Amino acid sequence: MTTASSLPVLLVAAPLAAVVPILLTGAHPNRREAWTMLAALLTVGLAAVTASAAAEGVVHESVLGSLVVGVPLAFRADALGALFALLASVLWLAASVYSVGYMRGLDEHHQTRYFAAFAASVGTTMGVALSANLLTLFVFYELLTVATYPLVTHHETAEARRAGRTYLAFTLSGGVAILAGIVVLYAVTGSVAFVAGGVPGLGTEPVLAGVAYALLVVGFGVKAALVPLHGWLPDAMVAPTPVSGLLHAVAVVKSGVFGLVRVVLFVFGAGTVRSLGLGTPLAVAAAVTMLVAGVLALRQDRLKRGLAYSTVSQLSYIVLGVALLTPAAVFGALVHLVAHAFMKITLFLCAGAIYVETGVQRVGEMGGIWRRLPATMTAFAVASAGLVGLPGVAGFVSKWYLVLGALEAGAAPFAATYLLAGLLKLLFLWPIVLIAYADRDAIAGFRPLPGGEGAPHAEDGGPLAEDGGPPGVEDDDGGRGWDRRTPLTESSWQLLVPLLATAAGALVLGVVPDATPFWDLAAAVTAEVFPGG
Repeated sequence: MTTASSLPVLLVAAPLAAVVPILLTGAHPNRREAWTMLAALLTVGLAAVTASAAAEGVVHESVLGSLVVGVPLAFRADALGALFALLASVLWLAASVYSVGYMRGLDEHHQTRYFAAFAASVGTTMGVALSANLLTLFVFYELLTVATYPLVTHHETAEARRAGRTYLAFTLSGGVAILAGIVVLYAVTGSVAFVAGGVPGLGTEPVLAGVAYALLVVGFGVKAALVPLHGWLPDAMVAPTPVSGLLHAVAVVKSGVFGLVRVVLFVFGAGTVRSLGLGTPLAVAAAVTMLVAGVLALRQDRLKRGLAYSTVSQLSYIVLGVALLTPAAVFGALVHLVAHAFMKITLFLCAGAIYVETGVQRVGEMGGIWRRLPATMTAFAVASAGLVGLPGVAGFVSKWYLVLGALEAGAAPFAATYLLAGLLKLLFLWPIVLIAYADRDAIAGFRPLPGGEGAPHAEDGGPLAEDGGPPGVEDDDGGRGWDRRTPLTESSWQLLVPLLATAAGALVLGVVPDATPFWDLAAAVTAEVFPGG
C-alpha cells in the first residue's frame, strides 16, 4: 500500500538541514557537534519509522514537483530504499560520535567544513536511497559526488588533491554514462520509474535495451568499484578515517551497488535480464573483481589501502548475488550489503583508532599492538572473522545464502568463486590479526615507531630503551612490547564506543539476524521481486 507522506522528504532533509547550523557554530565546537548529533539522531528516528512501515508493506511517498515533463522529483520509502536509508543513518550516528574523537584527537584543521560536508553527504545518500525513479536517483547520485569531494581532499596535500581529481574524473564520467542510459531507457519505454519486475516494454527493443543496460551498469559500476573502474577507491583512502569508514565503505560505494540493484531488479527486472542474457556478463565482471581485488589486497602494507581493496572485492559479492537472479542469491546480496557495512566500518574505525593512539599506518608496524589497544584489536579480529566468513559473525550468514543462491542458479563456478574469495580474505586479514597479537620482536621487518604520545616507551618513560634499541617495555616473558593498557585506558570513549558498537552489530547480525529490521526488509524486497518464489 502506497500512501502520500512527508516522511521520505523529511528523512532527506534532516541531515541537509544541519549543514547551515554547523557552519554558523564553527567557532563553538561543542555547539557544532551538538547539531551533528541532533541531526544524526533525528535521521535514525525517521529512518526507523519508514523502515518499520516498509517491512509491513506500507510505502510512504513524497512528490515535490517535476524534473522534466512526465518525470517527478519524488521520494519513495519502499523496502529496498528503507533498508539502505536505515543502514546509512545508523552508521552515520556511530561515525559522528567517532569523528569527534578522531578530529579532536589529531587536532585536524577545518573541522567545521568537515562536519558540514559529512552531513551534506549523508543527506544526499538519503536522496539516493529514497528516490522514486531513476532520474531523481541520478540527481542525488551526482550531488553525492560533489558533497564528498571536500572530504576526500580534506588534508589539502598534493596526494589528497590528486586523489580528489581521480575521484571526480571517475565518478563524473560514470554520471555521464548513467544520464545517457536514462535517455535511451526513456526513449524506449517512456518511463524511468522503479517497478518490481521491470519497466514494461523493454523486451520489445532488445538492442536499445542492451545499450541502456550497459550504460547504466558502467555508470553505477564506477562507485560500485567494478574492475577496471575501481582505481579511484584505494586513492581516496587519503581521506580522514571516518570518511573512509562511512562514505567509502558504506554510503558512496554502496550507492553504486544500490544503483545496480535498482537497475537489475526494478528497471529491467529478472525476467527481462534473463531473456536478453544480460545477467551473465555482470556476474562474470563481479566474479573477476572479487578475485583480482582480493589478490591486490595481499600486496598492500598500508592498512587502509589494503582494506580499500578488500572493499572492492566485497562489493562484488553483492553484485554477483543480484546478477544470479535467484531468490536466495538476491536475499543473500541484500543481507551482505548490511553485513559488510557493519564489518568494514568496524575495521576502518579500528584503523583510525590505531593511528590516533599510536601513529601506526602500516601492517608491518603493528607487532604486538593488542597490548596497547586490547579492545580495539578484539573488535578488529571479530570484524575480520566476519569478512572471512566464519560462523557467529554477520558475514557467514550472508555468504551462506549467496553460495546457496549460486547453486540454486546452477552456477557452481560462481559458488566456488565465493569460496575462493573468502580464502583470499583469510590470507589478507588473518596475518594482520596474528601480527597484532604476536610478540613485537618476533615480527620480521618490524619498523619501530618514533617516540611520542601513545608510542611504546622504556620503563623510565623515555621514547627509547637505554641500549638504544627499539622502544619498548619489559614484558612478563622478557621481550619488548607496547605498554599495556586496559579497555578503559586505551583510547577516548568517542573512538572506542562506536567501533565496539559496530562490532557488536556484526555479531548480532551473525547470531540472531532475523531479529533485526534489516532481515525483514531484505525478505520484503526479495518477495517483491520474486512474488512466486
